[in-house]
This record gives sequence, structure tokens and C-alpha cells, in this order.
Amino acid sequence: MIYTVTFNPSLDYIVNVEHFQTGRVNRTTKELVYPGGKGINVSMVLKNLGCSSTALGFVAGFTGKEIERALKELGCITDFIHLEKGNSRINIKLRSDKESEINGQGPDIGEKAIQALYKQLDTLSEGDILVLAGSIPAGMSSTAYEEILDRIGDKKIKTVVDASGDLLTKVLPYHPFLIKPNHHELEEIFHTKIETREKLIAYGHRLQAMGAANVLISLAGEGAVFIAENGEILSGKAPNGNLVNSVGAGDSMVAGFLTGYMQSSDYKTALQWGIATGSASAFSEELAKRDEVEKLLQSIYPLGGTKENERNN
Repeated sequence: MIYTVTFNPSLDYIVNVEHFQTGRVNRTTKELVYPGGKGINVSMVLKNLGCSSTALGFVAGFTGKEIERALKELGCITDFIHLEKGNSRINIKLRSDKESEINGQGPDIGEKAIQALYKQLDTLSEGDILVLAGSIPAGMSSTAYEEILDRIGDKKIKTVVDASGDLLTKVLPYHPFLIKPNHHELEEIFHTKIETREKLIAYGHRLQAMGAANVLISLAGEGAVFIAENGEILSGKAPNGNLVNSVGAGDSMVAGFLTGYMQSSDYKTALQWGIATGSASAFSEELAKRDEVEKLLQSIYPLGGTKENERNN
């Protein structure tokens, strides 16, 4: 079973406004409301692709109830911890001449709730996959991801971490199965500009040296590069299409990669599914659907590089 953890789920309120202007009344031309949060996005896309997962995390108040209701309506399995105070956040995604976001804060998560989550994670066993995605909300320990990976470290659970900055680098000593930095996040981690594929791969190898097993580097409209634990390097270009919505595309890539890997145990197939699924979400108003992904799969051909040459460049 795949389990996703989202510490701070949301209701995402997506509005389209023609030529948005500050300081005046703007009218929407289209509106969408659906559950959000990086781990939740992974669970929703997995469901769309035909894979089961259980969404874990914390919800509160009327917004928390709606998040849970909407996910169950979509067919997702949830096992959220309900907080006694506050409300789960509402995030506003504004689509206009420029895409903008306003993200809410969310409720306080106390120690009692955190311990309840840890007890849930204690039930995971060998063969399960745990996805930790997104930031840690204010009020929680910044070492929460490290504590989780340390707690389950002897269970032979495959862990996937999709986070940025110190939150990512500090979990590397726990040897996550997969991490997914994007190009910009990789530059931030190493405080440098990365302008060539060779440098991209070199810094991906540095993340492996720090403890990551597999490194999936998403390149937005350019596709992705995958550096496998066995030294193999794969890359694939994104298919042609019109960008409609970048929100959730990275989470969709994670879900697609896991789907492809679970179906085949083959990294090339996994990368193909990851790129196709991330692209399908980017080309759609909503998160990727299986039929959309299958159409794009036909145009993605991951290529392998030679291990020796890539390491020496």
C-alpha cells in the first residue's frame, strides 16, 4: 500500500479572472474547488491512474470535513487525524495574465496529534511506500520528516520525499528511496546556477552521495532527468502541449513515477509514466486522468546515458 502524508491539507479555490487588477472589484469567469496539498495531490492522481493509496495527515473544522468528503467522493482512501480546534486552510489560486497564489496558514498541530500520526505510521510494514510531500507548517518541529524516517527506518519501507531546501537535505542520511527536486530547488540547495545537463547530473550525484537512493529532477516543460541507484542515468523530454495549470504537476510526476514503477519495476517505464502524468496535469484544468496520460505516453521515450561518461563530465 502507498501512504501519503500531508501535514497541512487545504481546499484549493481556483479562480479565473480576465486581466486581474489590484485595487478594484474583479469578476471571475470560472471557478473550481477541490482538495489540495502535495501529498493529497499524489493520492488523487494515484486514484486516477488506478492505484490505491491512503491519505494521512491532519484536518480541522468545516474545511477539514469538506476535504475529507471530497476525497472520499473521488474514491480516495483517507485516515486523517481530526484536530479539535481551528480550520484547515483555504488556498486561492488566481489564474489571469499572471498566475498567483495566496496560501492560508492552517490550524495548530499539537503534540498529541503528532503522536497519533506516529502511531499510524507504526502500522506500516515491509513493501509499503510512504510519500512525504510539502512543507512543515509553523508550530510543528522542523525535524518532523527526520523523526518519521528514523522511526520507520528498520521496516524496509520505501520512502519518497518531495520537499525543498534543508527539509530535503536533512532526510538524506535516512536513505530515501526517491527524492524529487526540481531544477530551481537543486540550484537553491547548492547555491549555484545550473545551466548544463552535465552540471545537473553532477549535483544529482551529490544528493546521492548525501544518502538518496534515486534522484528524479523535474525540469518543468523540458521533462526530467532520473539518476538511479545503480548508476544509470535516464532523461526524457516533455510532450508538446499548452500549459493550462502548473499547480500539482510535480506531485503528478511523483504519482506517475510510482505507478509506472509498481507496474513494471523498471525505472525507464517509471520515468515515462512520471513525465506523461506531470504533463497531463499541466495541460489540464484538473489533475491528470489515466486516459490523458496514456495518450501522452506514446510520445515519451526515455533515453539512457552511459554511467561512466555522465559521472566524469
